[in-house]
Amino acid sequence: MCKLYIANQTCSQAVQIIANELGLTPELIHYNVFDKSTSNGDDFGQVNPLGYVPVFVTDDANAEKLSETIVVISYLADQHPGSGLVPAPGTIERVRIDQLLTFAATEIAQKHIPLMRKLMTAEGTEWTRDKIVAAYAVLDQRLADGRPWLNGDAFTVADAYVWATMWHERSGARIEHLAHLMAWKARVDARPSVRKALEDEADAVALHESLAA
Repeated sequence: MCKLYIANQTCSQAVQIIANELGLTPELIHYNVFDKSTSNGDDFGQVNPLGYVPVFVTDDANAEKLSETIVVISYLADQHPGSGLVPAPGTIERVRIDQLLTFAATEIAQKHIPLMRKLMTAEGTEWTRDKIVAAYAVLDQRLADGRPWLNGDAFTVADAYVWATMWHERSGARIEHLAHLMAWKARVDARPSVRKALEDEADAVALHESLAA
């Protein structure tokens, strides 16, 4: 069975969502980012020496450890080309999705982290929050033409990733005024794959906590 290492309320939710969309059932292993323990006793330092999730372990003979969220979700979707979750490699449509994923990773996800960890000066905090809001505004404008999802009429890996990195409340970035983006978030919230991801994550966290008690 394939394995997926997750952490509570992190971008690993994107991998859970895509796995759910595809009907996959990886073994979920929770990693506690504070005490560095895992719910199955694995040494996470051996799983990913850089110490972050997600890590997807394939169920083939190589047991390949795949990290980096946008890589993992694209890989899973590529294994099921009929799913419509990602365009075919080598097409301009795929380039556009890759561009959107990279934009979200660099301009949104990574900029949240120092804010949530309170690692910045007041001036740096204000600058970074403004950058995050500006990036979210780009997505809001993208949705302004009435499309239901970030890439058009179909839910894709881009929707899963952006949703899983919407940490604006935790980092203090005010985006409630971005009406198109907020309506999009509500649509993602309602997807069965997303609800299941949240439930499964909560169960994995609770199990880990019970084992540590």
